[in-house]
Amino acid sequence: MKKLMVFLLSCIVVFHLGRLAGDTGLFDGAFDKVKGFIQDFCSYQGQELAALTEGEEMRFDVVPVLNLHNEIEFALNSGEAKANEVDDYVFIGDLDIRNDSSIELDINSLIAQKPTLSSVTGEPQVLIIHTHGSEAYTQSEGDNYVESDPYRTEDKSRNVIKVGDVLAEVLEEKGIGVIHDRELYDSPSYTGSYTRSGKAVETYLREFPSIAVVIDLHRDAIGSGGTAYKTKAEPALGSCAQVMVLIGTGENGLNHPNWQENMKLALRIQQAMEDRYPGLARPLAVKSERYNQHLSTGAMIVEVGSNGNTLAEAVTAIRLFGDAAGDVLKSLIECE
Repeated sequence: MKKLMVFLLSCIVVFHLGRLAGDTGLFDGAFDKVKGFIQDFCSYQGQELAALTEGEEMRFDVVPVLNLHNEIEFALNSGEAKANEVDDYVFIGDLDIRNDSSIELDINSLIAQKPTLSSVTGEPQVLIIHTHGSEAYTQSEGDNYVESDPYRTEDKSRNVIKVGDVLAEVLEEKGIGVIHDRELYDSPSYTGSYTRSGKAVETYLREFPSIAVVIDLHRDAIGSGGTAYKTKAEPALGSCAQVMVLIGTGENGLNHPNWQENMKLALRIQQAMEDRYPGLARPLAVKSERYNQHLSTGAMIVEVGSNGNTLAEAVTAIRLFGDAAGDVLKSLIECE
């Protein structure tokens, strides 16, 4: 705990040194070098971050100046960033986007355009799959499991496949036809998971051409050394993890010409989460990889919580995500 307090105090000192650097030119560039590390350690939009280590749960409030919007404001005022940007982060209204690709995003244009779904005729309309189905959460009373690897289990009632069960249930309650693939594509080998899950998606799309949306459901891993961090939504949402939507561009060399169609849908879902459940969504992530998302114009990865969260917190989060995303999907399906 003492080390943690020292670290937080150090963050505060570094921040004020950064302000001094912006005003005077002193320590030019030094603040940038530590800012990324601070961002990785801290949560965004003022949420609480909890560290789990040695069986003890430690909670602390993030210093307000370190949340995303305040950091952007500081960067703008100090001349560290151009308008609406700070490092890889972009914000448009209440939408937060982390762009880890080198592609310049025209967010306003993408938001204004209606997503083009490949097919909205008949059922099922949604496929839920798990490229890394053995991903599991921090064990808690009633949710214990036998590990296949750290934070992984083949017990489908305790890993991220259980979270997929709940999402399928929520979407079906809204009248959306769902196929939930409960296979483990990362077992017995993690290597080749995307190849195996990609082949499965191709098979489903051939067999069920009505599928318009493909959700690859994961849980994130956030940690340092032996410490796992948990995401935590706003207090009003109760004991709830956060959700991150991730879109791949294929910039690293794999063919993915229609990635912007996926982005249009992701932005609508991100906005729906912000409107209905503020604080549920982490910044929408844009990456250079493809993640099999070239197979559908309605494809995305959805990361529910992290290895520091419990299964119960992830289930709460996916119910809220399903409520917000389900209405977006329903409206698009009915409009066609």
